[in-house]
Amino acid sequence: MSAMEIGVLALQGDFREHRAMLERLGMVVREVRLPHHLHGLAGVVIPGGESTTMMKLMKAYELDIALEDFRRQGGALWGTCAGAIVIASEISGFPKQSRLAFLDVTVARNDYGRQVASFEAELAIEVLGDPFHAVFIRAPRITEIGDTVTVLGCLAGDPVMVRQEKLLATVFHPELTGDDRIHRYFLEEICTA
Repeated sequence: MSAMEIGVLALQGDFREHRAMLERLGMVVREVRLPHHLHGLAGVVIPGGESTTMMKLMKAYELDIALEDFRRQGGALWGTCAGAIVIASEISGFPKQSRLAFLDVTVARNDYGRQVASFEAELAIEVLGDPFHAVFIRAPRITEIGDTVTVLGCLAGDPVMVRQEKLLATVFHPELTGDDRIHRYFLEEICTA
C-alpha cells in the first residue's frame, strides 16, 4: 500500500482535508486539476463542495473524459458528499445536471437539509468495526441503489456509504473528523481490489 499514489480532485471543495488525511496515512498525494495528473494514480478522491461547479470545471478541463478512461483502466474512485453526487448515475429533481454517472445509485441533493441543518451522527459501518462519528453538511440522500451496489453504512435506514466494485461513495465528510478508517478502507479495499 505504501507505494500507491493517490489523487484528490482539487478544482473546488474541501480537497485539502482529504490530502492531509491521506498524507497522514503515508500516501503520496497528487492534486488533480488536469487530465495528465491522473497518470499513474491508484485512486482518486472527489471531495465535497458544489457538484454543479465541480462538473463545469471538469468539463472545461476535459477531466470528465479523463476520469472515465481512468475508471475503465481500473482506477478507484471515492466521492464524498458532492463527490457522491458527481459519480451518481441519477440525480432526482435534477435530471439534466451533468454528472459522471459511474455509480448505480440515485441521489437527492441536499436532502438532509440546508447548511443550517448540518449535523453529526454515530454510524454503524460493519467493515470498520466500531461506530464512526460522521459529519453531514448539506448532504445528499441515496434514494435508490442498483443490484451491484453494496450498502456499507446506513443512517435511519438510508444508505450513507456504498460500494460498487472500485467505486466508493459517502454522503458525509470523513475528512472532517480525526478518524482515518474510511480513508484506510478506500486505500486497502478499493484501490487494491
